[in-house]
Amino acid sequence: MALTVFAQDTISIPRKKDKIDLSNRANDHFLLQLGYTKWSGMPDTINTKGFSKSINVYFMFDYPFKTNPKLSMAFGAGIASDHIIFSKTHVGIKDNTSTIYFTNQGDTNHFKKTKLATVYLEAPVEFRFSADPLNGKGMKAAIGVKVGTLLNAHTRNTKFENKANTIINDYVMKENSPVFASAGGYIVFADYTPDYGYSIIINHKENYVTKYLHCSSVLKKNGDIVRQGELIALSGSSGSESTGPHLHFEVWKDGKPINPSEVLIKF
Repeated sequence: MALTVFAQDTISIPRKKDKIDLSNRANDHFLLQLGYTKWSGMPDTINTKGFSKSINVYFMFDYPFKTNPKLSMAFGAGIASDHIIFSKTHVGIKDNTSTIYFTNQGDTNHFKKTKLATVYLEAPVEFRFSADPLNGKGMKAAIGVKVGTLLNAHTRNTKFENKANTIINDYVMKENSPVFASAGGYIVFADYTPDYGYSIIINHKENYVTKYLHCSSVLKKNGDIVRQGELIALSGSSGSESTGPHLHFEVWKDGKPINPSEVLIKF
């Protein structure tokens, strides 16, 4: 009698992982951020006022991890802006200096409020977590960094006051507003001076002269002929005599300053 015994190893077939359907997953392409802005290490001598805010808008591309769809990396680009409000302070972003000076002007004529706005082009990168990535619901969290470059910086002032805080003029002036020639003539000066900053002086007929001072930039050069209403400069706050963004306009006749309202209608 013969006894035959067969032995066979058990072969385990690996089970394929179920494919996760992420078609309904929220990719959070459009990102809007609102926040509070404050400079770290700001000295007490710089007077801020009100709520300084940041507004950022980004378009993001989200890439989930294959091993864990709850985690993802997002890359994008967008525009960011900060708006910081100062009180009775001259913000010298247009001064012809290598350093930006913030000058307290509470003991002289000043603007009650000055807003410094900066705009950046940025590229953010985020590491994201989603508690329920299949349908985009539940808790979400993200941490990230961003790099960028400054596109623009300007100030806006309101309520020009004297040292007793009595309003002299109640108006809003933004830097880089267009400055036009009040009458036709030829330019005898278009350059920078320490006191009056970027300035333009125009000679007109009958010995009239007009001056446009404290500009952020001049768009003409010496000897140019201009017509009435032609763009010649952009308003600003350059020069040591400036108290904030504005246009200092003068009219002279026969070498003496006169009231502009007396002759502008004639021009």
